Amino acid sequence: MTGHECVNIRHRPSGAIYAWEFENDGKAFTVKVDGQLVFNSIMHVLNAAADGIGLAYVPEELVAPYLADGRLQEVLANWCPEFQGYHLYYPNRRQTSAAFSALVEALRYRS
Repeated sequence: MTGHECVNIRHRPSGAIYAWEFENDGKAFTVKVDGQLVFNSIMHVLNAAADGIGLAYVPEELVAPYLADGRLQEVLANWCPEFQGYHLYYPNRRQTSAAFSALVEALRYRS
């Protein structure tokens, strides 16, 4: 994002700054962007963008209300990869905990 201030997010486990993901015509790549602000919460990134501090890479479901009321506008829409959904990996055990079973059921029937 040459020439633009960008708002970054830091991954908690590794401490690495997230590289923005792009895709166009089947070609995927990542870009590490420049910016003076780095947060460890996506909501802080979103709020910084809404305050006009810079461009932000935010999941569409979080930014939708901001787009709808005009507080933010989408850029590079043609380059955004399609989110394929969540994937759940779990141990191959006959007995799972009640909490894990409830999570699986909630995710399975989420609309």
